[in-house]
Amino acid sequence: MFDKLKKAFGGSKEEVAPKVEEKVEAAPVETPVEAKAEAAPEAAAAKPRIGYIHLSGCTGDAMSLTENYDILSTVLTDMVDIVYGQTLVDKWIHGTYAEEMPEMDLCLIEGSVCLQDEHSLHEIQEARKKSGLICAFGSCAMTGCFTTFARGGQQAQPKHESFVPVSSLVKVDLALPGCPVAPEMIANAVVALCNGDLEYLQPAMDKAACNTGCGCDVLTNIIRNGLCSGCGTCALACPTRAMGFTEGRPSCDRDRCVKCGTCYAMCPRAWLPIKRIKEETGL
Repeated sequence: MFDKLKKAFGGSKEEVAPKVEEKVEAAPVETPVEAKAEAAPEAAAAKPRIGYIHLSGCTGDAMSLTENYDILSTVLTDMVDIVYGQTLVDKWIHGTYAEEMPEMDLCLIEGSVCLQDEHSLHEIQEARKKSGLICAFGSCAMTGCFTTFARGGQQAQPKHESFVPVSSLVKVDLALPGCPVAPEMIANAVVALCNGDLEYLQPAMDKAACNTGCGCDVLTNIIRNGLCSGCGTCALACPTRAMGFTEGRPSCDRDRCVKCGTCYAMCPRAWLPIKRIKEETGL
């Protein structure tokens, strides 16, 4: 199920070969009755193993996930297996029921990483080792969002003063922007992951290596390149109303901007291959 995705992210093909060889060697030894008995575990293992880590944030992304009322039970029970997490299941290292982090096909990480929190630093490093794919879930995980403005001395952890995006510490494979992520985006991404739909996930894969996270990027990369159509999507998507409109063009109030990246992510022109356009037009 995740073979296509792992190959797309540079996954090693050597890891798959031993599993195939083991099945081929085991087939002559086992009786037909034993083979039927193993059919059920193999079918269960076909469901993606998902982990959910909540770091420094407001839990808005988890709440957005639960707003998928119509398919939430199907997603959490029939489509995936939640094998790790403090929010969705009570299984986390140095906590309840889990001394070690299990192997995961996908790990959703919500919130930025506090450099003064030793547990968070350890947990994110372990997640990278144990996960086939890491997803920066929400703007705090992707860009740091409003947590980057923290300077310490705040309740309930006054000593916590430095917060960075997940990609600053480990390799990120996917990123779902938003403050919080739209429920529809979460649902569609989960279904695409289960189906191995790389075409739908391509924008999320591109966002993993993207650091465009404020209204200034819209002004620099979209408007000044003559790409803005004046549709107003960026202003409608902004959660703090930092994006405004002046004579049909966006403007950014830097005092309101929390660098969540929602305006840039929702701009329909932000996904245009600008480099290729410039090459073809000679600009």
